[in-house]
Amino acid sequence: MSRKCRATLRTIGIIAILFLAFVPTRSIFPKRNTETRPPHHEVPSHWKAETAVDWSRFAYSQYATSEAYLCNSVMIFETLHRLKSKADRFLMYPLHFSVDEKDHGTQSRLLRKARDEYQVKLLPVEVQTRNEADRILATWSESFTKLLAFNQTQYDRVLSLDSDITMLQHMDELFFLPPCPVAIPRAYWLDPDHRVMTTYLMLIQPSHLAFDRILEAIKTSGGSDYDMEIVNTIYKDHALIIPHRPYTLLSGEFRSESHTKYLGDSSETWNPVTVFKEAKTVHFSDWPVPKPWIDFPSGAMDAHKPPCHMNFTSGEKDDCRDRDCWLEIYGDFDKRRNLICGEI
Repeated sequence: MSRKCRATLRTIGIIAILFLAFVPTRSIFPKRNTETRPPHHEVPSHWKAETAVDWSRFAYSQYATSEAYLCNSVMIFETLHRLKSKADRFLMYPLHFSVDEKDHGTQSRLLRKARDEYQVKLLPVEVQTRNEADRILATWSESFTKLLAFNQTQYDRVLSLDSDITMLQHMDELFFLPPCPVAIPRAYWLDPDHRVMTTYLMLIQPSHLAFDRILEAIKTSGGSDYDMEIVNTIYKDHALIIPHRPYTLLSGEFRSESHTKYLGDSSETWNPVTVFKEAKTVHFSDWPVPKPWIDFPSGAMDAHKPPCHMNFTSGEKDDCRDRDCWLEIYGDFDKRRNLICGEI
């Protein structure tokens, strides 16, 4: 290359460098698009701002086949009403229960109370059992009635809860989980390797197809299979798993020596007060302590209440938080039961 050509190229290079140095960067690179693009799919109406939610499409479900469990259901509805839950509420009850204003019996009184004071929709149903022989174990066999929630297609989603619980917080947020046939927690107190789901809380997308599968499973189920086994058989690999914490907590957890299954982490320190405050529900499962509406000698309750623990800072046995939480759960339930249900 001649000396003249090299000089020309050198001059062009210097001009290019000066141009890049003095021209603002934004004139070289394309502008970032700051406009908000519409989503690929329209967001379902019930996922939008709370003011746009049609809460009549969602409901809490209860079923009751006896006066004791009817009272429990009314207590749950009272809590939802008091906590200002926005979803509908419905109660499935046996056809032979009366709602007649002239009937002053306990069943009629509690049904009317649920309807008139807590805006509960009353749905008389035929109690579901597999066969007459099952009625010997009525509490379990009649639990098939719970599964009628799968047939309540007037709702987009139904949150079915067992009635042998005390509700501490509403769970309206669960209605906005991603679409799925069933969302359900694990039975954390069982062997985690078995991946057993508990039906004490189920978020259901009702459909006739789902209900037909339920009916068929009941017909072909074994003698020791009830609602929990039915749901686990059908949805074992097709359910969305709700974290058990803080939605499902056993009352017996406060009497347990190990809390790793509930906490989910062996390195986390058990704090009964924190767990109690975060819990949405407490399920009364506390063998040998019976359900709190069943008579049990007060001395026996004292014998089974959680012990106080050693406080390693003070060296005294003065950490009684487990005992205090446990007694509060049972004491509050008893107080509200008398207030809401009266004599049963």
